[in-house]
Amino acid sequence: MLAAAVTRFQRDGYHSVRIEDLAEDAEVSVGTVYNYYGTKGDLLMATVALEVEEVLAAGEAILLAPPAEPQEALLGLIWQYYDHSLEYLSKEMWRAAMALSIEEPHTPNGRRYADLDGRLADQVARLVARLQSRGRVAPDLDHRAMGELIFNTLNAMFIEFVKDDGMTLDTLKARVAAQIRPLARLMEAPA
Repeated sequence: MLAAAVTRFQRDGYHSVRIEDLAEDAEVSVGTVYNYYGTKGDLLMATVALEVEEVLAAGEAILLAPPAEPQEALLGLIWQYYDHSLEYLSKEMWRAAMALSIEEPHTPNGRRYADLDGRLADQVARLVARLQSRGRVAPDLDHRAMGELIFNTLNAMFIEFVKDDGMTLDTLKARVAAQIRPLARLMEAPA
């Protein structure tokens, strides 16, 4: 069902797809879809979760053996996030998911989206801590606060990317790199 939803959402657009369309594509009854997903939004959030779980798993590999330079390590992790961001979701789907999480923050979908963002922010903070433990980041730097600052930057720029259908991934990366470079320099351990 989730694969059918991803395909149909990408092809026809999230807002125009009906549960009946998804059931037909998945070759199940409408009732079966509702047994697993109470709403179309639940299917969308399951897709977001699939996307984020995969980038988190890939990010863990970077944390195990990060590049030595803070800028290179941070951008490597961020590029991993961005390069995978359109694997299952289109920009239109991301906008719909973000809107659901903002419009209904106390619903299961709103909380799930916030939890996923929190896990991504935590991964960035853990990367900063890892670099700190290797002597590449200033020892007195609050790795949690810096990780959240970096995540907030990359997340805000991702929002700008999904709002603009004309913005390319390369443009997004160039803009984020310009913002991460000075942060990485500020983080570096004194020589």
